[in-house]
Amino acid sequence: MSEATLTQKRPLPLNLLVTVFIVLWVVLAAFPFIWTVWGSFKVEPDFFSRESWWNAILGTYTERQTGSRFTGDGYYGAWVVREFWRAAGNTAIVTVSVTVISLTLGTLGGYALARSGQRYAFWILIAALVFRAMPHITLVSGYLLPFFQLNIWGVLPTSIIVLVAINQPFTLWMLHSFFLSIPKDLDESAMVDGCTRFQAFRMVIIPVMWPGVVTTGLFSFLLAYNDFATTSMLLSADNQTMVPKISSFLGSVQEQGNVMFAVAAVVSATVPLFILVLFFQRQIVSGLTAGAVKG
Repeated sequence: MSEATLTQKRPLPLNLLVTVFIVLWVVLAAFPFIWTVWGSFKVEPDFFSRESWWNAILGTYTERQTGSRFTGDGYYGAWVVREFWRAAGNTAIVTVSVTVISLTLGTLGGYALARSGQRYAFWILIAALVFRAMPHITLVSGYLLPFFQLNIWGVLPTSIIVLVAINQPFTLWMLHSFFLSIPKDLDESAMVDGCTRFQAFRMVIIPVMWPGVVTTGLFSFLLAYNDFATTSMLLSADNQTMVPKISSFLGSVQEQGNVMFAVAAVVSATVPLFILVLFFQRQIVSGLTAGAVKG
């Protein structure tokens, strides 16, 4: 029975109630981000006004200080004065590296464990699950001493190594479940036709489970993109990624304008995530549902 038929059979009051609930939920969920985007084009006395929240809407002090109700001073201060572009570049390097390495190791490891009939495969997955359950800060502290001794603390490769170690159990488990949903007959048929095991994996299995790879890659990307504990402890001030950099703005509120730098930086860091999710929404949905269907 289609959704349109179900909607027609519902009583009118119920349809109205459902519609109002959905609209209210969307407004409440979207309001903080919309308010932040709006406020990022204001000056600090407007956005954090104690007189009236209408100042943030009308831009009373913004017009007095700049001659216009909107200003890009927050973005200029964040990106140019405080060099937020460096943090954006560092974030791109870290997130892409973590995603590529995690997916490469996760697809190979997940496929091997899914096709293995040995009992040790189960214990490897259990060990990965235990490792994943540990607090990230505990794992980070274990890397500090060797990084200091090797004099490699504060550079991007150190955070990439740790983030891959943190993320790898998740990618292993998720990709393992996707591989289990693919019948073994596919790769066995490919090997009967003359493919090696790796050729069957690369040319037959990966195209079938591509939505699962995209979904896992997106979650890996988000882990590295939004991480604070690992990057703030392992990176120096010159090599900070975006989230610790935003925190450094908020940590110096006594300086005029720094709070608006942080607001502009938050918007700058959040917008790419919205675009990414909107672009890959179909792959995410198909990937999340594919693992639940056994071949």
